[in-house]
Amino acid sequence: MTVQNSLIQIQHDGSSMPAYVARPDPASGPHPAVIIFQEIFGVNKEVKRICDLVASAGYVALAPNYYHRTDPDLNEPYTPEGLDRGFAVAGQVTRDSLRKDTMASCDWLSAQDFVKTGKVATWGFCFGGTVAFLSATLPGIAGAACFYGGQIASPMPSGEPEALADAKDLRCPILLAFGGKDDWITMEHVERIRKTLDEAGKVFEIQVYPTEGHAFFRGSSDHIGGSDHSQVVADAWSLVQVFFKKVFA
Repeated sequence: MTVQNSLIQIQHDGSSMPAYVARPDPASGPHPAVIIFQEIFGVNKEVKRICDLVASAGYVALAPNYYHRTDPDLNEPYTPEGLDRGFAVAGQVTRDSLRKDTMASCDWLSAQDFVKTGKVATWGFCFGGTVAFLSATLPGIAGAACFYGGQIASPMPSGEPEALADAKDLRCPILLAFGGKDDWITMEHVERIRKTLDEAGKVFEIQVYPTEGHAFFRGSSDHIGGSDHSQVVADAWSLVQVFFKKVFA
């Protein structure tokens, strides 16, 4: 499927929020939309690649830069130093600002004639996986896919409580994916998430890939097909597509 992409600015909350948009050929729309929440490193080449991947599956993808108030140009390398810098910047965003940015993204999507009305979901990675979890507490979100969200069961970089503290407020189905060998998110964390969501009576699915570590989906377009890791990535991508079809039905 032909994909078009562009950089835009969303004016809101006294700031200009950069965002990357990828969408199928306009002649084939309108389409449901997926808000893509970045890893802690910024709206980088990897985030844009995932947006293009989502658009190739027939959805409008929008990656808002929720660092826009302090570091709109952040693009850190995947190094210990880049991680430290990313955490420092992420420490300046809050639940309130993340929710505002998500709602502003929804409003922008709703105003586009190439987006199906009322059909918006989210998908996030690493810190963005945590943001996707929080987005599920907001009106207008059909579903949230959370890949290895590090602060779902650990405190936010800002020092605010873990996202799981808001479990009772979830409004939509969520899909959570983790690596069984993740040094950041232990199986104790995963089981606590499962138990909390069960007790809260929420609609959710948890997928654990026992052989994988953190960020196993990164660079996935280069990995699909061939190796054991490729099979995991392909399965995760298939899982997400099934999830989106279900929540957009």
